[in-house]
Amino acid sequence: MKKWTRWQDYVAIAIGLYAALATLWTAQGGMSTVLMLVLGGLLVISGAINLAQPGMPAVEYAQAAVGLLLFLAPWFGAYATHTGAAWTSWIGGALAAVVTATAIRPSTEESHHRAVAH
Repeated sequence: MKKWTRWQDYVAIAIGLYAALATLWTAQGGMSTVLMLVLGGLLVISGAINLAQPGMPAVEYAQAAVGLLLFLAPWFGAYATHTGAAWTSWIGGALAAVVTATAIRPSTEESHHRAVAH
């Protein structure tokens, strides 16, 4: 797997950036600002790590978990009634989790391939 080539990680980074920046134009409430900034930032960081060092399944799973947390954030962050922020979290979180799930298997195979080659 080549560095800087996986579209899934670019999508995760874009979703993270959008979630973090959406705090500027969506109605915020509850803990939406903090959760969207932190979880969006974590998506950007994990996506960049996955692009720079492909074949690390642990980071892929962490990225999928962050996507799932972003999806769940409106409920545990008390902003499910703030439509713009909630929909941003729901759609962004679901997309990040699904896109990352498509990258987990190739990453795991790459990890096993490197382990056998050594």
